[in-house]
Amino acid sequence: MRGEPLDAETIVSATEEVLRRHGPEKATVLDVARLLGVSHGSVYRHFPSKAALREAVIRRWLDRVQEQLAAAVQAPGLTPPDRLRALLTAMFAAKWAKAREDPELFATFRVLAMEHSSVSSAHIAFLLAQIRAIVADGIAGGDFAAGEPEVIARAVLNATSRFHHPTHAPEWRSPEVEAESEDVVSLILNGIRAR
Repeated sequence: MRGEPLDAETIVSATEEVLRRHGPEKATVLDVARLLGVSHGSVYRHFPSKAALREAVIRRWLDRVQEQLAAAVQAPGLTPPDRLRALLTAMFAAKWAKAREDPELFATFRVLAMEHSSVSSAHIAFLLAQIRAIVADGIAGGDFAAGEPEVIARAVLNATSRFHHPTHAPEWRSPEVEAESEDVVSLILNGIRAR
């Protein structure tokens, strides 16, 4: 049995390992408890369900992605068009890398996205807020044409879904995906720029 105290972060790390080994469909709370050397009741004291465990793992991953995305648009001297390009490019790269380098964990993200979990909904809200802020700055500074930032942000996110939504992950293996994403981003930036 485990000697040191059990905390949520330790459980999340163990769950991540179990998800990598078994995938989101086959991983169980019992597998997590077994890896930790505790009873499954000990895990349930911290997380009420398997779904809650999966969400905690993906929340931690998405928090890291969101930190990367926020950093991508903070470089000094970037114009709103540069910031929007940096955000979208970083978003695509983060998802593509996770799908390639950690396919089991990415599969868990796909399951949660399909279930419209609170974690995936919060991630979409974060992305929309980032895009909306950049668009609002671009409109205010005269880089982008006048419009409703919320509507434009949603359109940008929808127009780029092929490059970031987990449903499209099999398409990301294409050698042309990077060039195609750059073409779409350029088209979007050209479409919203001030004339």
